[in-house]
Amino acid sequence: MGFVTTLTYVLPHRLLSSLARRLAYSRNRAVKQWLIDTVTRKFGVDLSEAAEPDPRAYPTFNAFFTRALKPDARLPDPDPRSLLMPADGHISQCGPIEPLGDGDGRIFQAKGRSFTAAELLGDVDAAAPFADGLFATVYLSPRDYHRVHMPWAGTLRETVHVPGRLFSVGTDAVASVPGLFARNERLVCHFDTDFGPMCLVMVGALLVSGVETVWSGVEIPAYGDRIARKDYRGKGIALDRFAEMARFNYGSTVIVLLPKHAAALSPDLRPEQPVRLGQRLAGVN
Repeated sequence: MGFVTTLTYVLPHRLLSSLARRLAYSRNRAVKQWLIDTVTRKFGVDLSEAAEPDPRAYPTFNAFFTRALKPDARLPDPDPRSLLMPADGHISQCGPIEPLGDGDGRIFQAKGRSFTAAELLGDVDAAAPFADGLFATVYLSPRDYHRVHMPWAGTLRETVHVPGRLFSVGTDAVASVPGLFARNERLVCHFDTDFGPMCLVMVGALLVSGVETVWSGVEIPAYGDRIARKDYRGKGIALDRFAEMARFNYGSTVIVLLPKHAAALSPDLRPEQPVRLGQRLAGVN
């Protein structure tokens, strides 16, 4: 375990994230421009793809970080049966959810570490449809486009805000922190689709803890001290395949869960592989 990851066990996660949020929303021109210029230079951000390519035009660092892309910068895979990659980033892991025989399933994290679907979703019953299904974990780095789009058309059924820690989700932390994605604060989004349930989990991280959705605005923070559910049944919130769903106010990880027999993952996907929003994640059966 690296020194930084070890240090995060004792750091005040939420306090640090709150301070970082204040910086991200600062309208002080010198502060916001220094942050934008530093991240652009250090991580090689390609602003030519942005709807607003001028780094000085953004009023805050968060506005820069959640920037829109030009309409043709990302396109969905042309095969209408392709279930789409929800974000730019890297594949952390993907593959089958290992059934545990009790209505739950195990999701591989890295280097022998795993967590269960019930732990991730905060609900044993909600995990049952995904036992023996598929998962894909996509890590968004600071250089990436930070909006998350729908892999497939769906109608929102419920969101679940699961409180937790805010560990880093970088490579060292993923390899070292047991059950990382099931320990960090997260927003679980349940959708109904024509192949059954689909779940997208927006996982927060240290200094990377803001999540907002297109239907409800800012969801995290405020940080939670207990599981909080919002029931959207009958509200008619239907999102098309490739439509924007949510965004991270400074990065992190999104996990897609699919039920058994719904789809087959693209065979060329590998851990740490760079991916782009809209490319084929899986083929719907």
